[in-house]
Amino acid sequence: MKTILINLESDPVLEAQLCDELDARRGELELRRFPDQETYLRVITECKDHNVVILCNLYQPDNKILRLLLLATTLREMGAQKIGLITPYLAYMRQDKQFHDGESVSSRPFAKLISEHLDFLVTVDPHLHRYKTLDEIYNIPSKVVHAAPLIADWIKDHIQNPLLIGPDSESEQWVSEVAKLADAPFQVLNKTRLGDYDVEVTLPEVERWLNHTPVLVDDIISSGRTMMETVIHLKEAGMPKATCIAVHGIFAGDAYQQLESIANVATSRCIVHPSSVIEIAPAIAVATQKLLKE
Repeated sequence: MKTILINLESDPVLEAQLCDELDARRGELELRRFPDQETYLRVITECKDHNVVILCNLYQPDNKILRLLLLATTLREMGAQKIGLITPYLAYMRQDKQFHDGESVSSRPFAKLISEHLDFLVTVDPHLHRYKTLDEIYNIPSKVVHAAPLIADWIKDHIQNPLLIGPDSESEQWVSEVAKLADAPFQVLNKTRLGDYDVEVTLPEVERWLNHTPVLVDDIISSGRTMMETVIHLKEAGMPKATCIAVHGIFAGDAYQQLESIANVATSRCIVHPSSVIEIAPAIAVATQKLLKE
């Protein structure tokens, strides 16, 4: 039987791409709100004995998580076989340690909720800092899609003579992997934090790289402050216009407008945005197929 893909308030372009890649049938869903703002949810497609994959991007998750749990429970009651979740951005991964009394380590209860209602999970480069793998908090099979090969391919196709630049020492392992795949040199910034919002950055031996196109690579662009400081530093040093690349483009406030005014910006389709030019569907489909077959 064909796999059914149900899009829960997520990217319709990615939905269509995944249906093609997975040879899946699009599931129909009716969603609306009652006058008191409670959710009405109905699965129109017959799902009995089918594997069902839910596409629900958990970026800005608080308005989505209850609907996701309602949908998963309904599919279970309908007799679906495996019920999996594709979420290109996995929420609540940053809260991985208690720093103050009474503080919620929200990654753990969030993982427990997902694990209780879904059979597997596919995501793209989650924020793994104190956790080494998702298995430390998730009790279901999971696959992490690594964006490094996708970013490297995009760099090879779009940028001549690139120099990859990591924002800090923590990024070195990741940036070096992208650089190796792109067959390009890389450097890591020297970063000095002057306060909560002020960062001073320098590129070692900047004169050596003046004939290269700087490509700043990070997993997330949020405030964009470090990238903006770096772009300004590189421009003052005489380097060509920079390109800033991230897996997840959050762009808090006017971060995108400020960054785009001084650099080219490219992100993956994990979070839909005008800068989303790096496709992720084929890699997500491969990971999903593996879990469906297990």
